[in-house]
Amino acid sequence: MTAPEPAPADLELPRPPGAVRRFFAAHPLLVDALVAGVYLVPALGEGTVHMVQHPSGQGAVELLLAAVVGTALFARRVYPRAVFAIALAVLVLSVFVGRNVDFLPTVFALYALAVYRSARSAWIAYAITAVATVVVLVVTEIVVAAHVFGPLSTEAIPSGFAALSFCTVAVLVGTNVGNRRRYLDALIDRARQLARERDQQAEIATAAERSRVAREMHDIVSHSLTVMITLADGSAGLVATAPDRSAETMRLVAETGRSALGDMRRLLGVLRAGDDESAAHAPQPGLGELGELVERFRAAGLPVRITVSGAPPADVGQQLTVFRVVQEALTNTLRHGPLATVVTVTIEFGDDRIHIVVEDDATVHTGSVQGSGSGLLGLRERVALYGGTLEAGPRRGGGWRVAADIPTVGPGGTAVSPAPQSSPSSSSAAPTPHSAASAAPSLTAPPPRSHE
Repeated sequence: MTAPEPAPADLELPRPPGAVRRFFAAHPLLVDALVAGVYLVPALGEGTVHMVQHPSGQGAVELLLAAVVGTALFARRVYPRAVFAIALAVLVLSVFVGRNVDFLPTVFALYALAVYRSARSAWIAYAITAVATVVVLVVTEIVVAAHVFGPLSTEAIPSGFAALSFCTVAVLVGTNVGNRRRYLDALIDRARQLARERDQQAEIATAAERSRVAREMHDIVSHSLTVMITLADGSAGLVATAPDRSAETMRLVAETGRSALGDMRRLLGVLRAGDDESAAHAPQPGLGELGELVERFRAAGLPVRITVSGAPPADVGQQLTVFRVVQEALTNTLRHGPLATVVTVTIEFGDDRIHIVVEDDATVHTGSVQGSGSGLLGLRERVALYGGTLEAGPRRGGGWRVAADIPTVGPGGTAVSPAPQSSPSSSSAAPTPHSAASAAPSLTAPPPRSHE
């Protein structure tokens, strides 16, 4: 039998009952030696005395058979079928050689089959033993009646009945013990599987949480740092010519930094003692913060036009997803498409789907093949959580386009005013590229574009 797989350290299996049982379970070789000794000592002792008193070839054969089957009993745990075959052969030969029914090794072998193999194997072996015993005793009586063979030392029928009775008891007891062992092994194996599954689920949950935190951190840091760097560059260029506008721009930098710090504290939960906890317990950004987001990009010099139609979803997670899609698309445009004259954001909340399209008209996208792509990958993961799709790539006629299609979760909630809305008739009232740019200082162009 193969050794059982070691249990996990925290499985905490109950202690088996009984000091004697635990001792024998911990020393299987000692138990095998005792079983073999129960048979070998009397058999070899009696055979040796008989050989000394009456030396004969028959006695030597009996002594040899006893030694062989007694030695075989040591292997009853590992090779119970082979031990049974040897014991059955000794049972048959003992009738013709020793004028005796030596059934004790067969009893041990049947018990070992029931415990270490299966109840089915034990009962099949018992049937074979019964047939062999009956056939051997019938043949013995026939040859004895024909005066060809000497009678047994005991009556044939009582000897056969006694042998089969002991074998029956051995199979019944062995089946009970074996089934209990197999049941306990199955329970312990199931406990091991549950422990492994628990550990695997914990690892999966940890990996998913790390991915979520990394995605949120990318959205917060990438957006905030991009806006801060752009504003800081513009402020540096306006210090000498327009100090008032430079100071206003730096205030926007500070405000953006504080907002990003609050988002990071809320995400990571690492507020120090004495800090204001209002930011830590503030809700995640949603559609209500889209207007502030767009104004922040306009202040950084990005000419954004936004159109929102339909009733937004009530699901907070979907609102956060819409916010992050717009935030990441505008961040990439600000970072990598500084020559864009118009950036359009279109959000359509339908009864069953949400369509988001962010386009810019920057005709020059140098360095667009560089970058890790983690931003768009994170967006695709967010959208995929709701069964949606996201596409990003060059726009026909020049520029870049990010489009997301998300199935709506649950019924639509009450309409909110997430951002400055404009109908097709009022879209002309949206800030023109020049007016949007005039609302913020003239900024230095950022590095070449890398779509993340």
